[in-house]
Amino acid sequence: MIVGLFPGLASVGGVQLAGRQTAAALSAIAVGRGWPCVFLSLNDAPGEHEASVEGMRFRFKGFGRAKPTFLLKALLLACEKPKLIFAAHPNLAPISGAMKAICRDTQTIVGAHGVEIWQPLPPIRKRMLRRADIVTAPSSDTARRLAKIQGVPEKMIRTLPWPLDPELARFAEGSDQLRRPEGFPRGQVVLSVGRWAASERYKGADLLIQATSELARDFAELHLVLVGSGDDLPRLRELSRDSEAGGRIHFFTDLSRKEVAACYAAADVFALPSTGEGFGLVFLEAMVFGKPVVGTNVGGIPDVVENGRGGLLIEPTTAAISAVLRRLLSDPRLREELGAHGRERVHSEFTFGNFQRRLLAILNEIL
Repeated sequence: MIVGLFPGLASVGGVQLAGRQTAAALSAIAVGRGWPCVFLSLNDAPGEHEASVEGMRFRFKGFGRAKPTFLLKALLLACEKPKLIFAAHPNLAPISGAMKAICRDTQTIVGAHGVEIWQPLPPIRKRMLRRADIVTAPSSDTARRLAKIQGVPEKMIRTLPWPLDPELARFAEGSDQLRRPEGFPRGQVVLSVGRWAASERYKGADLLIQATSELARDFAELHLVLVGSGDDLPRLRELSRDSEAGGRIHFFTDLSRKEVAACYAAADVFALPSTGEGFGLVFLEAMVFGKPVVGTNVGGIPDVVENGRGGLLIEPTTAAISAVLRRLLSDPRLREELGAHGRERVHSEFTFGNFQRRLLAILNEIL
């Protein structure tokens, strides 16, 4: 049996998307070995749910944030002596550790993401993370921080890059058929996609607003589109109203995946000057649509974006963002070249099939 512990699988977000892809890959591996698999999701609505990735359907049980019930179910599953426990977040390491105390022959993997391990974890979580058989990291930066900050032995760490959402890849293949959301601007569009939360201001949306205000004087058809929801939106809207480019800054929330895909297809440049990405799935999404991307040389972004090929990496300052956007908006050929290299890189390195093979290699190693 394979048991998967997830913080969430049904909601929107990079961690949740990576979780669904991991669950689908684990399901395929379990089917190949003739094993059952059970997936528990702490934060999803109570009850049984179903999801699929690339035709691999899987079921999971949500617990509505009821931690005691989630823990009890996990411990009961440990009594069934699973071969593998995959905890998809370091916060769940104490639970996978408790399960291994019941079934000592089981193998445990804990998946790390990014900023959650950039500071020392609480003692119990840190200790249980270090007791896992394998800890996965989506980027070389996260792997380094696991060793340096959390004290995870390097021999236990495996780099497992997240894949592009296959659904976005299919939308990209038929991008000329995608319909823009109502109110999407015409002209030159700089797009950014993220979760605009006060706790995640490191994503740099305010820097993009400031840069757009500077560039609006020279680019008459320039627009900035910010896609995503979050509790920081009121502040960002106020910043945009107070800027010189207020009428050319647009916010879109609660879009479907197809509508987000249409935004990528309609944009000229994708930019996210974030200083807190453990990986950066949105860069893959923009790249598969052949868009040049702008990011920072921080965290896991350099693992995704090849500077000077698929995109351009800069310092997270208004001046640097303004300069790089000015360069890209003025040079259609450069945009096309960067976009083509980025698309090729996604298809060669970051497919769901590659992710499955890498995960299978890790499981074969410890099983």
